[in-house]
Amino acid sequence: MVIQRWQSVWLLVAAILVALFCFLPMAYVSMEGPEIMNPDSVTFMYPSDNWVMLIVGLLVTALLIINIFSFKDTRRQKMMTIVAVILIAVLAACACLMVYGFQGEGAKAEWMGSILLLAGAVVFALLAYRGISHDEKLLKAADRLR
Repeated sequence: MVIQRWQSVWLLVAAILVALFCFLPMAYVSMEGPEIMNPDSVTFMYPSDNWVMLIVGLLVTALLIINIFSFKDTRRQKMMTIVAVILIAVLAACACLMVYGFQGEGAKAEWMGSILLLAGAVVFALLAYRGISHDEKLLKAADRLR
């Protein structure tokens, strides 16, 4: 019986993706009209511009990194992973509210690719959850054999 620690890798990748999302532009707002060709009429929106999104993003990153070192208690590790996935969903909802809040007269917001980093973080967090569950089953089987 060999316990694989792939969930540590998946948790680290998810933490890196959320941290990248916090500091990359998630959308840009352009003004419609004759000044559309003017580069000054385009404004980039960063999650770090909103302090709530920045705090939630850094909290999720810290939670995922702390979760890597919680390998001795698999139940707590699984719970922390689920909480991180929920907070990533909250972060995505805040991003949607922030971007669609700028939709107004004369302004048009367009998504950039960094929002996909959150989707990737959820996928890697769920892979980590699956790995934690697999290791938990292996440990229970080993305890039964003793």
